[in-house]
Amino acid sequence: ASIVGRLPTLRKREPVVALLPWGDVYEDYLDGIGVSLDEFCTEMSGGYLFGYVDALERVGVRTVLVLWSRNVSHPERRVHVPTGASVWALPPTRVHMAARRLTDRLDASGGQLARRLERPVRFVAGYCATTPRVLARVLAQEGCSALMVQEYEYPRFDVCLLLGKLLGIPVLATFQGGRPEKGRTLEGWVRGRTVPRASGLLIGPRREAKAVRERYGLSPEEVTLVANPIDVEEWRPGDRWAARSEMGLPEDAAIACWHGRVDIRRKGLDILVKAWSLVCEERPDADLRLLLCGGGAGNERLRQMMDKADVRGVHWLDVYTTDREIVRRQLAASDLFVFPSRHEGFAVAPMEAMACARAVVACDAPGVADLLRGERPGGIVVGKKAGKLAGAMGRLLDDRERAWGMGKVARRRIEERYSPEAIGEGLLGALHRASPEIFLLPPD
Repeated sequence: ASIVGRLPTLRKREPVVALLPWGDVYEDYLDGIGVSLDEFCTEMSGGYLFGYVDALERVGVRTVLVLWSRNVSHPERRVHVPTGASVWALPPTRVHMAARRLTDRLDASGGQLARRLERPVRFVAGYCATTPRVLARVLAQEGCSALMVQEYEYPRFDVCLLLGKLLGIPVLATFQGGRPEKGRTLEGWVRGRTVPRASGLLIGPRREAKAVRERYGLSPEEVTLVANPIDVEEWRPGDRWAARSEMGLPEDAAIACWHGRVDIRRKGLDILVKAWSLVCEERPDADLRLLLCGGGAGNERLRQMMDKADVRGVHWLDVYTTDREIVRRQLAASDLFVFPSRHEGFAVAPMEAMACARAVVACDAPGVADLLRGERPGGIVVGKKAGKLAGAMGRLLDDRERAWGMGKVARRRIEERYSPEAIGEGLLGALHRASPEIFLLPPD
């Protein structure tokens, strides 16, 4: 195995968790945002994945990231430079890659027979993506005492659960937006037998936690309500007027912003385009700006949608940036953050906005209500309709002092509930319940 970078100095008897992010091969995610595996290891930070690494480190648990990549031919041990976490990149099996190629051909050919064959081929691809024997060697070499898999609604979780039983290692899983399989499918049948045997489920949205308990007949103790963390020292309020000056934006403009991956359907960007068009139509004389920062597979379609809607005042940096200073400057220049997503796990982008003291106007995706609603809300939650989103955005852009006040509340909410220390305690609690002799709680 090749080693790139410098591994952190380990403390004696430090418990270790292997964290497996989503993706049969990780390029399934990286390709969509235009980031290479090398850039992932050297530049990428933030998001739930590295938030977990940070939160666990603060409670004395080391994290090893394990992923599968089509760009490696043998196991490679690297280092994630921003956090110092070890990263193992493992090659996928030949069967998996062959099944993927067959799936692509079936998808392209169309026809009734191709459609009937596509599901079983995808099933084979999903369950052959993980290499248990190689993963077991990595776990032994790193001294891992637990496995944590992104998404329990995922074949990799099923495979890892079996491996964990064989090795005597607890397996936990997170919710980051995965959707359940229908119970009548073979995968759904498998899931009905694996999820109840997990050592713990880590779920942010209360609505999802309730649904999972009911779907699989779980007790409350088997599900830990734990959100994604946000570093409140890194994400702080910036000077609005200085940021506007730096970006060439007028001081008196009413400005909304969004950042993230350009995935039209999931991220609700079609809703955003329609909503922004309505906001502008109802205020023909107002100086309105919408700042967008992000790229992905949906770039061209988003551009076409904006051209067709003939929206005004849009400033779009159309690449997925790993430079968080760019994102912080855009948030600082804005009066509010808009979050039109249809489906999420426990989204980090609105948390970043709230930490920067910006009010959030959001569609009711999973986790959003948990973030924003309360006695003193840090934003507005609406249904997944352009008209409702436009109405809420418009009200705050018309009354920016109200938006600024909500932003201050949002900042306090993040500080109190979602800091790495607070989330780290929740993660450690779940690990302690899974393996109390390894993952020790701090003394009272």
